[in-house]
Amino acid sequence: MFEDEQFKMKEGVLVINYFVHCVDVEEVYKNMISPVYEKYRLTYMEFTVLMFLANNPQYDTATQIVRYRHLAKSHVSISIRSLQERGLILGEHKGGNHRTIHLSVADKAKDIIADGRAAQSKFCEIIFAGFSREEVEMLQQFTEQVNRNIKGASLKTSCNIRPNMI
Repeated sequence: MFEDEQFKMKEGVLVINYFVHCVDVEEVYKNMISPVYEKYRLTYMEFTVLMFLANNPQYDTATQIVRYRHLAKSHVSISIRSLQERGLILGEHKGGNHRTIHLSVADKAKDIIADGRAAQSKFCEIIFAGFSREEVEMLQQFTEQVNRNIKGASLKTSCNIRPNMI
């Protein structure tokens, strides 16, 4: 890809550091949101499912949550059941399809969602401190390209590496 041997060395270190930082980012995120899910006596997984549904209403099935958040089916199922029992999410069949349950956030969850979004906003302020809007947009574009490259490589090698969606 790159002819410059010195850059190839730096490129390898850059890639390794990129993925190490992904782990760090996840840890900071968990630290930012833990006061919210603890306040409402939710598990991390329940909070993750609830916030995903609130932030991505176009993805409203358990299958989509598993697919786009890369979570275990069993964890998502348990969390959905718990959230439904607490009245925080609702499930309904749409159209003639009685096999797929479409999920939505109940009004009862509005305070949790508000606090969760505030924590997510604070998280974004921290990780993007010192970046201009243009730099954040460029980072988004670069990350999307990296994710497309990974997805293309995984299709070619049957490897199952996918980007993580908050």
